[in-house]
Amino acid sequence: MEESVSGFKVRGTWGDVVEHGERVTRALRDAGVGGEAFEEWDEWRPKSHERLGEDVSKKTAAQASVAEGEGEKAGKDPDEDLQTAGERLSESYEHVEEGDSDGAVERWSESLGYVAEAGPDSDFAVGDCVFVPGARCFGEVRGLFGGAASRVVVPESRLTKLDPRLGANGVLMALAATAYHALAAEDAALPDLIVGHGVLGRLLARLTLALGGPSPTVWETDPVRQDARDGYPVLAPENDERRDYRAIYDVSGRADLLDDLIGRLAYGGGIVLAGFYSDRPSFNFPQAFIREARIRIAAEWRDADLHAVTRMAERGAFSLDGLITHRRAATDADSAYRTAFGDSACLKMILDWRGEQ
Repeated sequence: MEESVSGFKVRGTWGDVVEHGERVTRALRDAGVGGEAFEEWDEWRPKSHERLGEDVSKKTAAQASVAEGEGEKAGKDPDEDLQTAGERLSESYEHVEEGDSDGAVERWSESLGYVAEAGPDSDFAVGDCVFVPGARCFGEVRGLFGGAASRVVVPESRLTKLDPRLGANGVLMALAATAYHALAAEDAALPDLIVGHGVLGRLLARLTLALGGPSPTVWETDPVRQDARDGYPVLAPENDERRDYRAIYDVSGRADLLDDLIGRLAYGGGIVLAGFYSDRPSFNFPQAFIREARIRIAAEWRDADLHAVTRMAERGAFSLDGLITHRRAATDADSAYRTAFGDSACLKMILDWRGEQ
């Protein structure tokens, strides 16, 4: 048996399929399920006396055309309304291909939800606030970058319980864990320069302070993002004359900056590439050789990073406030994506599915 976003797939003989349908029906009855939805299921499910090519096909076709979606009522093609969410989520991959990895990674990441059902042996209870990481198991719906449905079925090993007092800020846990992973590597030095003041850059700076490091300098070229309200300076690179940085963390996603960054290092200093680079990074070797520069790549977070940063956030060691700048209802996904990728003032956009249950 295989799980899919729409339910279960059973491979085997016709008898196996019929038996599976009967087991599902008994389970629904035992759970007290009834009403019109149950009757429709019981009518549709395969029966031992039916023929797959004729009886079941006719019932499936009838069931699939019971009602029009909102998109059909508005005059769209029947399948267009269903595909809209997947198309919008696919745009984030296009941004990666076009080099806007900062936007694709930072603005669409993971989901926050509440447990609706849990098994008898589960460590979770109905109503628990949980963080759900991104995934690639939903076919054409690109769930890697965020909540693409009002309800998902997931193994509990994929969930992290959150203090509900974190509220919507819980969706930032993956980005916070990514920043923590870069900072907590073996022999890692805390940054004295961070390149990029998007969500990931801000989290790096906040966590640096929370971990006891000195106030880092942050570079940002976009005036809209040059706000400095969290205890560290934010400068345009041309306004910074310093050339003795010991640890530079780059989250700009720009592969062409390496030579400039190496030129700002002290002897023996290092650069951490903590963004995503769609272009090939390269650098001038003699300049790096003279400084005996070190270059490290920080990959995605691990479970230990997520648990550590979650505990820090829950005890107030650092703040997640002010990073979610925009919210939209899930039905407004079209304008949400345009804002997220077209407005530099949008640090983090979230889609709210609570009205779509």
